[in-house]
Amino acid sequence: MATIGVFDSGVGGLSILDEALKQLPRHHYIYLADSANAPYGEKSASWIAKRSLQMCRYLVDQGCDAIVVACNTATAEAIAQIRSELQIPIIGVEPGIKPAAMQSQNGVVGVLATEATLNSDKFNALLATLPRHCRFIKQAGAGLVPLIEDGQIESPAMHALLQTHLKGIVEAQADTLVLGCTHYPFLKNQIKELIGTSITIVDTSDAVVRQLSRQLLQHRLAEESGVASLKLLSTANADTLLAMAERLLQTPLSPRSVDQQSLMI
Repeated sequence: MATIGVFDSGVGGLSILDEALKQLPRHHYIYLADSANAPYGEKSASWIAKRSLQMCRYLVDQGCDAIVVACNTATAEAIAQIRSELQIPIIGVEPGIKPAAMQSQNGVVGVLATEATLNSDKFNALLATLPRHCRFIKQAGAGLVPLIEDGQIESPAMHALLQTHLKGIVEAQADTLVLGCTHYPFLKNQIKELIGTSITIVDTSDAVVRQLSRQLLQHRLAEESGVASLKLLSTANADTLLAMAERLLQTPLSPRSVDQQSLMI
């Protein structure tokens, strides 16, 4: 039984944790939310890299055998450095623009992500490998993460902001929309209300957890036995994180041993 760390700037990585709890239910999980500093997407690349490494080092100190960097922005700016300095499996996330390009029928793909992700070298290097006939409509989701962190997922403010951000993507007649931030899958229902069901929504939670599973197997950490546990850690308020987890996770928390703790890191 492995101890798996899941790190995000806030509650967005709960979408990855939820998928991990479904696919790999009998492991120990430590979820670390740096909510005191969310959102990362509006911070400098150097700050993101330094802070992300600090958070991952903390998880190693807590006994994690593998870490999922469940934040597109942190993956884009810090994953290479994290992997070079930590000697355990490190799984990152990235916008699903490659599968979206393959699925698109008309070659127009919308990408909703943070400003830092869209501007990152990693994202643009990936973009450069994709077919030239495919046109990507990039849209920064400024303001979405703070509203999600504040629990305003279904608020009028969220509806208005999403409408603004999705306007250009809809006008470009995109038939596929990539959710390029782990916070954004929690907005799927609101997005579908605004854009309808004709646009295919792509997020990569399943693919990320399948990669985690492969890494656990490769490093002989795949054995699942005993009673799983979940520890929720937050640099802001762990009670708020627990409340959001109970609201957002489809996997029930009640049968699990759940502990929460606020941190000063």
